[in-house]
Amino acid sequence: MQTYLFDDRNIAWQTVEPLGAQIYVLSVDDARGIVDVLIRFQPNTPGKLHRHLCDFSTFVLQGELQFWRPDGSLKEVRPTGSYVQVAANGEPHLEGAGDQVAIVLFSFRGSIADMILYLDETSDVSIGLGFPDFKATLAHQIATSGTAKIGAHAA
Repeated sequence: MQTYLFDDRNIAWQTVEPLGAQIYVLSVDDARGIVDVLIRFQPNTPGKLHRHLCDFSTFVLQGELQFWRPDGSLKEVRPTGSYVQVAANGEPHLEGAGDQVAIVLFSFRGSIADMILYLDETSDVSIGLGFPDFKATLAHQIATSGTAKIGAHAA
């Protein structure tokens, strides 16, 4: 089977600590509470336990996106080309790439507050990641010319 890689040479990836991955914010829509973001997961490196507070969709551009339950058991694998819509407030999980870098388009919808809650080892909330964080990341990309090659802009 031939493997194709998403060409991300023109993307200025930003590291976001709670996420455990790198992101590139494509757009932020204040009026509708929508954030479109590329997330790059490193191979075999699950992120932190979290749950989503808003509806979202994913489209896997490269690699596979894997999901684990809080007990560490594998829940789901989404291969390249998978598109899934997910309702808010699903069960807590971890996510990350399989054996190669995964690049995934996430579209978060309907919130201008926290969108993701990261949980500690006792499933208590340790930190939130939300609309203001993605908006600040986009502003940073614009200020540092991280969007110049792709042409993203603030809504």
